[in-house]
Amino acid sequence: MESFIALDGGQSTSKIRAVGAHGVLEATFPGVRTDRPLPPQWIQIIESFLADHPQVQASSLAVGSSGLGRETAHDLAPALSKLGFTEIALAHDSVTCYLGSLAHNEGVMVAAGTGTICLGVGPLGFARVDGWGWIMGDAGSAYWIGRTALEAAMRGHDGRRQLTALTDMVADEFTDLEHAYLELQADPNKVARIAALAGEVNRLADTDRVARIIVDKAAAHLSEAALAAIRRVGLSGPSVPRVAVLGRVFDSERIHRQFVDFLRLQWPDFALAPCVGDILDGTAALLGLDTHHPLFTQVSYAHRASKAPSAAS
Repeated sequence: MESFIALDGGQSTSKIRAVGAHGVLEATFPGVRTDRPLPPQWIQIIESFLADHPQVQASSLAVGSSGLGRETAHDLAPALSKLGFTEIALAHDSVTCYLGSLAHNEGVMVAAGTGTICLGVGPLGFARVDGWGWIMGDAGSAYWIGRTALEAAMRGHDGRRQLTALTDMVADEFTDLEHAYLELQADPNKVARIAALAGEVNRLADTDRVARIIVDKAAAHLSEAALAAIRRVGLSGPSVPRVAVLGRVFDSERIHRQFVDFLRLQWPDFALAPCVGDILDGTAALLGLDTHHPLFTQVSYAHRASKAPSAAS
């Protein structure tokens, strides 16, 4: 059995999968902090995993991560070569999400978890939409829903807008409602904490008008991202485009339904494409990605020659 480790560095949780003679092992770790250098965080996760699973012997490593900027696989090579890795592949999680959901097919992938990222591949190439982080983007994400709900809760508390059950939701979350903003500012895990509110906002949408508006706007933002990607990669013709979604935001039946309904305004027969795998499948796919795949150029590779002596020719 081919031996490798695949790591998905998400903002709320990081997931790792090891495949080899030992079978398939998976583990979950805390999410990565995108406001801090990423390579040391990835290395720490991998080292912790290997310490917990000494039976794992892998020479190939694939990493997909949120917040990836100028980092390359070569940034990981010096530390990880000491652990026996001779091949490292690194890509933004938009790439691994795409490969995990659509593989080699043309189409659009929309991932909405803590953040939002959309990636399209079509006749005009590939295009990334959003994924610009919690300060500048991630519209429709769990963080966006939570952050928008916090603002609405405080408007209701102040009497600036209509009363909303979101105010009670926030009051239950914090010891002192009027000091909640200070508590969040000081919390190093503020992004994941705010994103965690999205589930309750979605639940309140059944009975609270303000929560319902927020959830509906999230669906609109996500469909807007999908339509932008469809247009930019040349898939906006009469044929129904292939669109796949993933991420816990789409666990909301309301968001899921409205996302599809928005796209049906243009393609009445539109239906979501089933994902061919998950994000760890997409991460593992980096290791064998065809050089002709449109996303191959978005993957960074590092190789180290094996120390084993080669056979005489």
